[in-house]
Amino acid sequence: MNLPASLAPLRDRDFRWFYSARTVSLFGSSLAGVALVFGVLEVSNRAGDLGIVLAAHSIPMAAFMLLGGVVADRFSRSTVLRLSHLGAALTQGAVAVLLITGQAQLWMLAVLEFANGVIVAFTFPALQGVVPQVVPRNELQQANAMLAFSRNAAYIAGPSVAGVLVVTVGAGWAIAVDAVTYAVAALCMSRLALPTALAAASSSMLRDLRVGWTEFTARTWVWVVVAAFGVMNMIFAGVWATLGPTIAKATIGEDAWGLVLSAEAVGFLVASLVLLRVTIRFPLRAGMIGALGIGAPMLLLGISPRVLPLVAAALLSGAGTEVFGIGWSTALQEHVPGPVLSRVASYDALGSFVAIPIGELLVGPLTHLLGQRTVVLAGTAIFVLVGLATLLSSSVRNLEHLPAPAATGEAHATP
Repeated sequence: MNLPASLAPLRDRDFRWFYSARTVSLFGSSLAGVALVFGVLEVSNRAGDLGIVLAAHSIPMAAFMLLGGVVADRFSRSTVLRLSHLGAALTQGAVAVLLITGQAQLWMLAVLEFANGVIVAFTFPALQGVVPQVVPRNELQQANAMLAFSRNAAYIAGPSVAGVLVVTVGAGWAIAVDAVTYAVAALCMSRLALPTALAAASSSMLRDLRVGWTEFTARTWVWVVVAAFGVMNMIFAGVWATLGPTIAKATIGEDAWGLVLSAEAVGFLVASLVLLRVTIRFPLRAGMIGALGIGAPMLLLGISPRVLPLVAAALLSGAGTEVFGIGWSTALQEHVPGPVLSRVASYDALGSFVAIPIGELLVGPLTHLLGQRTVVLAGTAIFVLVGLATLLSSSVRNLEHLPAPAATGEAHATP
């Protein structure tokens, strides 16, 4: 297949199926991410109740993430992904039916989101381990940038479309689309031809976890960034993802909030396009500087939530976030051996996500006690300070992109 260098990963049949599955499912998720928030607010208009539903999703995601990493390293990742996508189709379909029929209650949504969180715990580590199996090392950044591009293209239109659907036919229909896309993605994942088992069959799960922990702690740059994002994600989940829609509903409106999220996705898209062609020499240095841009829209949310400034700040935030995301994924795939990559990714996800429920659950009481403005501004300040602190570590600042292997036959090797 004659393709430009920036699209070289598409030469591989398995990557094409994987890329198709991710593109389809992410389009549905771009609708559901907005629709679920406002669907919950239709049932209960309190930020605290929204935090409960969001926490019901994130708590099991963190609790089962390590098990998900072991499973992804022991069995075929394509099988894990096919089953997890089918499970997501069922749970999202149930949420859609409840909202469309008007039968949804807070506890029902929380239970279904709990189930969805368990599914994500098995999906995320497997996703992280697929790309190095089907793409040569020197094409990893391009593959990650392509996946980011498809995600971002979906997330540009998705939130705005979801906002329109929410105020016209209701949140349930947007989530129904998400359920269908998960089913289509499961079919695409079934066409992947990946090894049946990557970990030693005689190894126990406990030993696999210990090996993963050793690999995780052996790299200072990994645990420093993960520890920082444990705090940063907690603040982001509480201030932006939970309190943000509540503030938007009372000020700029649901449609405008969808526009802000779409602007963020435009920033994602621009960064992914640039990184298809431009190689980052120091991926984590650039990534952490980019991640600091997330503080801009959060700051505006606390000072004066107006549409145009928020759109501009969200655009900057999206670009910086994508620089970090692509740089982080590429760094893990280049510097962590393939047979333990899913386990290291699961420790990464656990550390990064474990405090998210705390942010989601505390934002309601803290807002009641201190007021929205104080919570947003204090959270933003802590977010930026923690991000800056990671750059004090030389292992983060100086981690370099690995050059292409000298041997021409090293198509699917891992370092």
